[in-house]
Amino acid sequence: MIYFSEKELDDLLLEDIYRGDLTSHALNIENIPAKMLFKRKNSGMVAGIQVAEKLLKKLELCPQVYVKDGELVDKGQVLIEVKGTAERLHQAWKVVQLVLEWSCGVAQYTYDMVQNAKLINANAVVACTRKSIPNTRKLATNAVLAGGGHIHRQGISETLLVFTNHRNLCSQPENWQQIVSQIRCEAPENKVTVEADNLEQFSAMLSAEPDIIQCDKFSIEQTKTAVALLTQYHQAHPTAKIQISVAGGINKDNVAEYAKTGVNLFITSAPYYAMPEDIKVVIEKA
Repeated sequence: MIYFSEKELDDLLLEDIYRGDLTSHALNIENIPAKMLFKRKNSGMVAGIQVAEKLLKKLELCPQVYVKDGELVDKGQVLIEVKGTAERLHQAWKVVQLVLEWSCGVAQYTYDMVQNAKLINANAVVACTRKSIPNTRKLATNAVLAGGGHIHRQGISETLLVFTNHRNLCSQPENWQQIVSQIRCEAPENKVTVEADNLEQFSAMLSAEPDIIQCDKFSIEQTKTAVALLTQYHQAHPTAKIQISVAGGINKDNVAEYAKTGVNLFITSAPYYAMPEDIKVVIEKA
């Protein structure tokens, strides 16, 4: 479970309800006992449930939760039921609905992408980048994990990934052995990933033996060539353990074709921009 602080929960609520529900006040229905149901309009993957529950409890409501993050549910299934005054329910309504809709959308896309890849390659791993919509990364992380995905890196402090923009500032930008050796010396507990912009760079990187070579925006044919080059290198150097990852433009519609090349690791930001799933909310007298 990913921890959400009280401040983070408050920020989500205050974005919408900082002065209460003016409509409920004007209709004089604030204190009417009522209940609210959250339903997934279509069948599929669920995410955001834990956050939704915490948001409801922040408003001193006692939700009944029927599903967990990462579950596949039927069309129209009730996800959460909660009772309380009309004022509290209306304050919670849209905030919770949006968290669920966006989270379910990300989780559903991730799930579909993972399934498409695993149908071809049972060892496929779909990992999401830090290229998320601003201020949504923690919610996105929660949803990606619920959908069966992995996290490529949450931030630049977590993993070692050498981009061209790093190398441009090095004294010897094309000295792959020196770059990899320096990183291994400075950060011996971490795997070393180096990004290749083209096949020429990919070939040159092999002798440095990084843990992962990330192929950026490689076509299917270029990826096939990279896999063949790596196979030849491993045959000549049996102790080498280099892995290929592909990044840049990888999505649920083309991941199966990339999986056919023999690559296991797919780096993507596509799930973050998935369409939200429709969560129907019904409020009625208790």
